[in-house]
Amino acid sequence: MFELGVVFLLGLLWGSFANVVIYRWPRQESFVFGRSHCPHCKALVSWWQNIPVLSFLILGGKCRSCGQKISRRYPLVELLTGMIFLAIYWKYGMSWSTLEYFIFGFGLVTVSFIDLDHMLLPDIFTLPGIGIGLIGAYLNPERSFQNAWLGVLVGGGILWSVAVIYYALRKREGMGGGDIKLLAWIGAILGLSSIPVVLLFASLWGSFFGILMSLRSKDGAQTAIPFGPYLALGALFYLFFGEEVITWYFSHLLPP
Repeated sequence: MFELGVVFLLGLLWGSFANVVIYRWPRQESFVFGRSHCPHCKALVSWWQNIPVLSFLILGGKCRSCGQKISRRYPLVELLTGMIFLAIYWKYGMSWSTLEYFIFGFGLVTVSFIDLDHMLLPDIFTLPGIGIGLIGAYLNPERSFQNAWLGVLVGGGILWSVAVIYYALRKREGMGGGDIKLLAWIGAILGLSSIPVVLLFASLWGSFFGILMSLRSKDGAQTAIPFGPYLALGALFYLFFGEEVITWYFSHLLPP
């Protein structure tokens, strides 16, 4: 129980850092140096006002200096990251793969919220993510480098092909380069077998929410939606349930 509490706390802290990156990177501010401040009055945030989740509750969701409301997304991101860390440790225990998945989970949360806000998946995360995933597969005896490399080629190649075909037919971009790199990153971490499951899950949920958004938007079917968060959801789904889904699928597809 103590270990689970430590892991959850670690996830909350990384979720707090994710909030910093999500807010500062699109504004071209350093997310390594500089103290946190209120986005409204610019007042510096004291250390006790920066405790994940707890400070939000103590302050009543408002800035202590100006009284403006603090977005509920800050504790949401912290709790989400904490729960992902906890679930990873619960499923995989203490291992090298667990450490890789912690980094992966933090990255998925960060790029997903940036994509939601700005329709952009930063190369500063996706490209190093691919490299770190391949290096991890080479060094980690629990993973296969060949499987990771094939995951990068097939994952990135599939979405690149979709983007080329869509542009040829419609003469406009339908798939961003960030999505291609994100799926390649997912392939580097989760391997070749993850790609079909991630794409299926992401497409189903992306289509569902895309239809809802198009019905509420004046642009209708032309409404642009970020695909990165759905790829991230698909990756997390595979991370926690992928082996079970594949086993169930083939046990029903193939005769005994």
